Amino acid sequence: MKRILLLLFISVLTFQIASAQQKPQYTQYVLNNMLINPAVTGIENYFDVKTGYRSQWTGLQGAPVTSYITGSVPFGSDFVEGDAAALSGGNQDNPYGRLYSQTYQAAAPHHGLGFMMISDQAGPISTTNIDLTYAYHLGISSTFNLALGVEAGYNHTSLNTSELVLENPLDPAIANGSNSQWKPDLGIGLWGYSSNYYIGISALQLLSQNMYFSTNNNYSQAKTVPQFLFTGGVKFFLNDDVTLMPSALVKFISPLPVTYDINAKLAFRSRFWIGASYRNGDAVAGMFGLNISSLINISYSYDYTTSALRTVSNGTHEIVIGIMLNNRDHIVAPAHSF
Repeated sequence: MKRILLLLFISVLTFQIASAQQKPQYTQYVLNNMLINPAVTGIENYFDVKTGYRSQWTGLQGAPVTSYITGSVPFGSDFVEGDAAALSGGNQDNPYGRLYSQTYQAAAPHHGLGFMMISDQAGPISTTNIDLTYAYHLGISSTFNLALGVEAGYNHTSLNTSELVLENPLDPAIANGSNSQWKPDLGIGLWGYSSNYYIGISALQLLSQNMYFSTNNNYSQAKTVPQFLFTGGVKFFLNDDVTLMPSALVKFISPLPVTYDINAKLAFRSRFWIGASYRNGDAVAGMFGLNISSLINISYSYDYTTSALRTVSNGTHEIVIGIMLNNRDHIVAPAHSF
């Protein structure tokens, strides 16, 4: 029975890779939109470091486990060394609040440079993405910025054959092939933002690559495909200190069906927040976060699986830690995070 379940799981993974090699799934992408759009690079006025860990479908052997670290830093003296009151909306203590929005000024033109390292393991297949990111931010009006970004790097995919249970040790699907492959990676994005809303569009994994573990062409049908993402969010001020922040993400990944996430966060004086998320056909999630100081923040989410996998899954856990280095304005929460 264990062998049957393992083979079934591998078959599902193989089908997913053959039809559309996807990037990892995140529940808390709203805290680190650089994961889905390189144009967010350098959006904050400090060295923004985030690390995350996600254990998906716990209880299911070989289920996906994802970990990552990202970093982003702005360049441009008018932005980095500008007026702190302008950069923080005159209210460093509560950048989520109404006063921040009322006094907000668009950021001075500046550059952003960053990096991403993402590790994802699902069963016997491990994938690692290493990318550099760049963005240019330009003030279109007194309160609105537009950023254009690009990410470029490499994707490494490996197959651990020792975890496979094969009837034929020389199975032609993996025999005489390469179980460790490096492929180039490229993505672009556009991000428009103000104090109380944002909208973004990105195209990731633009360089379609054949993915194969065999030299036999009959088993070399898998390939990566471009992924197109649309996202947006807005802030509603319930009072001066309580803010409701709904957002959404839509993914177009051929030949898979269109998927979407709907999220809502309720923030209290930028010190802590609670939220919920719905992913169509997959899961509902609860999440919360603490902005501990002007240096560090932490958040946690739990996904309850709504698909057929709920019979064997104990849900999904995800934790994200953010570190705000060289935070000269001493803001306690990221000013452009929803």
